[in-house]
Amino acid sequence: RTYYITRVDTMQKQSMQLGRTVQPGVHIHKCGPRWSSRTSVSTQATSRQDVLLRSLSDMGEVAVLCMDGTSLVSEASTRHQTAPTASAALGRALMGTLLMGCFRKEDETLQVTFRGDGPLGSIQAIADTRGNVKGKVGNPKADPPLRGNKLDVGAAVGKGVLAIVRSHPLEPQPYTGMVPIISGEVAEDLANYLVDSEQTNSALALGVSINKDCSVRSAGGFLVQILPFCSDETVAQLEQNLAGLPSMTTMLNSGMTVLDVTEKILEGLGVAPGSQTITPRFGPCESESLKERMVRAVVALGEKEVKSIVEEQGHVEVTCDFCSETYQFTEEQMMQALGK
Repeated sequence: RTYYITRVDTMQKQSMQLGRTVQPGVHIHKCGPRWSSRTSVSTQATSRQDVLLRSLSDMGEVAVLCMDGTSLVSEASTRHQTAPTASAALGRALMGTLLMGCFRKEDETLQVTFRGDGPLGSIQAIADTRGNVKGKVGNPKADPPLRGNKLDVGAAVGKGVLAIVRSHPLEPQPYTGMVPIISGEVAEDLANYLVDSEQTNSALALGVSINKDCSVRSAGGFLVQILPFCSDETVAQLEQNLAGLPSMTTMLNSGMTVLDVTEKILEGLGVAPGSQTITPRFGPCESESLKERMVRAVVALGEKEVKSIVEEQGHVEVTCDFCSETYQFTEEQMMQALGK
């Protein structure tokens, strides 16, 4: 597991496997069989329902976003057939991205990219404000030796750069922030970004617990945000609460809910009525929507290239890097998309 709490001390496109990039996340297979050991995706790793809860303290000085993302991370690890360390790294990135991206302006998206020099390669996650998040890792089989009795996510990620992009269709250009990867443990790096680039007082914890059979036992996290005009007394109480808190996965494994965790975080401060919830989901990966995006990506290659692929194979096969879903499109479908 990993567990990081960091506080600020001062208030302050899919890509084509044809030798060129068109958009990030989709590969078109020109020839050869498609290898896949992926079994059907399991979305029910636990009897618990995934949930992300946003609560305020009684005096409105602290916001807590707390999530159980066990099924989300289990689905991601099954889709990408990740080794245990890669599962932990991807799971932390998915949940951290969602915690930072939800309950913001409608239609805003957040993209988080770790570009490290470790065996995992890159990690990329994209989330919206409605609870959707998807992601991928460069090397799903990365699994360095344990550090003590813990998965060594830091060694898998390595050193490099963390890039965060916030975008909104009504904004003239996206906001981009870049910071060095300081540990590779994901939570610590995201917390450092919030301090360095967004000047946000926060505490961030992310955890993924793996069973002996390499399945996901539990996954969750929380983001605590200290709001403007928060009193010193509240900050002191909050620090005391966080210091005595068990790891997120320990709490989930013991049967605690996200509300239970939130109440422990805000002990002595109270939880105001009117908490909001959303359901975390991997995606969007709906079949028809995904196919439409794939067709647009193929058409962007140009008529000559598309016809060449169809002549060689009799069809066009496309895989989404984020969802690991593959679809075939007939010559008739491609010609119709090209307006022929």
